[in-house]
Amino acid sequence: MAPSSTPTIRQRRFGLELRRLREAAGMSAPQAAGALGTDRTNISNIEAGRYGIGEERLRRLASIYECNDEALVETLVSMTGGRKPGWWDEYRGKVPPDHLDISEIEHYAVRLRTVQTSHLPGLFHTEEHARAIFDLVVPKLPRLEVELRVAHRLARQTVITRDAPVPYTGIIHEAALRMQFGGREIARTQLEHLLEQNERDNVTLLVIPFANGGFPMAGDSILYAVAANPHLDTVQMDSPAGALFFDSPTQLENFRLRLDLAERTALTAKKSVEFIRRIAKEM
Repeated sequence: MAPSSTPTIRQRRFGLELRRLREAAGMSAPQAAGALGTDRTNISNIEAGRYGIGEERLRRLASIYECNDEALVETLVSMTGGRKPGWWDEYRGKVPPDHLDISEIEHYAVRLRTVQTSHLPGLFHTEEHARAIFDLVVPKLPRLEVELRVAHRLARQTVITRDAPVPYTGIIHEAALRMQFGGREIARTQLEHLLEQNERDNVTLLVIPFANGGFPMAGDSILYAVAANPHLDTVQMDSPAGALFFDSPTQLENFRLRLDLAERTALTAKKSVEFIRRIAKEM
């Protein structure tokens, strides 16, 4: 199988989980290669996400590693077969690679949880709001790249609106609600759109007012993508240098705890709607 020069985040995560299984079994790459009847280079390429692997060989590897977690093995089996094209591939080479990674983890998630302090969740941006944000990038982006990023951001929203939508819980700080990207009219329309999307059965938006004080991860933008198996959960954080991704068991456990604490700081779903509506009326 030809190697992938640019493995996707899903391919990299698949390979990383196989490496963790091998290391948990106390086996070196050469030992695993010998047991599988291949060479060390193939094991390294599989673990780096550059090579795919078929279901039969995946099950053999799991047996070699003495993995008794049948649910994890079945989840990994569902990820075999190499790279599967997604709608985001049409934007490859047109928007930053980490934007595509975010699209991929959202697409395959079984649940999404977010915390936003200064920005509203990207999955609910209006076209005008998204354009106003990308117009503020420094150094200034060419007009074509702005429009491509806007189109990509709007396309991401299909995970919320598709036939089998992803359950979504978004925690939004009051600061994000009061930011007026693009001016008062665009900001008011954006909040009205947010309220409309909150009426979807799969969407729950919770607000943390200034008056409720501090909470874990204040100042950060966090996306927690719950996978079909908790071993494969992924956390994404925004940074000035681009998206950061976290997936170690300890990191995931800590992020879940922080999200739970932030959620307990927020208003109820009903009071959150009233709060958003009141801010929209003030604009």
